[in-house]
Amino acid sequence: MSVQTLWTVDAMATAMRARRDGPLPASIGGISIDSRTLGAGDAFFAISGDNRDGHDFVAAALKAGAGLAVVSRAKRDAFAADAPLLVVDDVLEGLRDLARAARARFAGKVIAVTGSVGKTSTKEALRLVLSREGETHASAASYNNHWGVPLSLSRCPADASFAVFELGMNHAGEIGPLSQLVQPDIAIITTIAPVHLEYFASVDAIADAKAEIFEGLVDGGDAILNRDNAQFDRLVDRARDMRVSRIVSFGEQAGAEARLIKCVLQPEFSTVQASILGDDVTYKLGAPGRHLVLNSLAVLAAAKLAGADLAIAALALADLQPANGRGTRIVLDVPGGSALLIDESYNANPVSMVAALALLGQAEPGPRGRRIAVLGDMLELGAQSAELHAGLAQPIVDHAVDLVFCAGPGMRNLWEALPSNRRGGYANDSSALEPQVLEAVSSGDAIMIKGSNGSRMTPIVKALQRRFAPRAAMDAAQG
Repeated sequence: MSVQTLWTVDAMATAMRARRDGPLPASIGGISIDSRTLGAGDAFFAISGDNRDGHDFVAAALKAGAGLAVVSRAKRDAFAADAPLLVVDDVLEGLRDLARAARARFAGKVIAVTGSVGKTSTKEALRLVLSREGETHASAASYNNHWGVPLSLSRCPADASFAVFELGMNHAGEIGPLSQLVQPDIAIITTIAPVHLEYFASVDAIADAKAEIFEGLVDGGDAILNRDNAQFDRLVDRARDMRVSRIVSFGEQAGAEARLIKCVLQPEFSTVQASILGDDVTYKLGAPGRHLVLNSLAVLAAAKLAGADLAIAALALADLQPANGRGTRIVLDVPGGSALLIDESYNANPVSMVAALALLGQAEPGPRGRRIAVLGDMLELGAQSAELHAGLAQPIVDHAVDLVFCAGPGMRNLWEALPSNRRGGYANDSSALEPQVLEAVSSGDAIMIKGSNGSRMTPIVKALQRRFAPRAAMDAAQG
């Protein structure tokens, strides 16, 4: 089977001002920065990261079937004279050059998504609904930083109808260059929240950093903003300062152009009635959670602005599923019955933590079952860390969470703020907490696990899956 052409090598070399060495193919079918996962015929970019230099993996990439490698001039002599190479001054800048060429050749609609919470789920919902209308390219995983965005853009097929990119940041000045690279037709800011406070003086400063997404918006482009968020007016002012052509708001407030009229939250899905830019629509949202309901308003507004059929887009949302680590539901086979595991372990901040606790509150435990939260530290919160961790005690009570297990020095503040009857266990880190959680789980329980990536809560998810693997999965593994 022939590999579809993503780039001709001539076009790549021209875009990157690269020297051609060795027997090069006429074209490549994909782009990779990981020698372990590249496809046959891909171009391997030897990017130098904080911990590893991609040049150390060029030989492995070529052996694995890469069509060529992109390397720096300074390290060209480390490879065989007949190795198929494109040689550039700087590999990451070469990738950015290729991304610029990808945007220049792309005639479809481009949507960029940022926000303190909900970037990836919103991006995936856009991928889902727009793919029903035409070929849609979207960022893989959470590729939203200085290398992930150019990688995602350079992978965009020239003939796709839509492209969706996630833009992230930890510091001011990071989103602007990404937006200028992507040049979106539509820019979405999901919400502004106290995230990365270690690097920002205030939530206002976070809003200003997110507003950098307007820097790359094309002439005549649209901004979609959360009207329910306290930073809405500030974002509107920033958008007007940058001469954004149209500002569309979403949320529950009466003035929102994409407005929630009514929703019914179920343990595994939601039903929604909304008005989207003047059109009333009722739809099912396949993944649960009020936060997803609100972001679906932005998704449908963007789809309509991009020229997609609103009815088809709304219908597609019934198939929405949570991404790994962002609300994935797993049934565990425990002694005497089953338990529900809600995997929210991908990352955490105060807003997403409250949303996850609300999701746990919607879960329906079985007979004699309990709602159990297993929580790791929320990182990068600066001087407000202790207060923000302790502040989770009230949402835990509000959402009828029966038992809480805490890991990490930040979560010690929550542990001390909890009512004594809701304390399940505490440890200094997740590995020490793991046996306590494994021992506590019983039939009928609903367990939600969440924490920042650095708090390493995912191993507890995996330990529960190993210990209480569903019988069908065990039989298949043994067969």
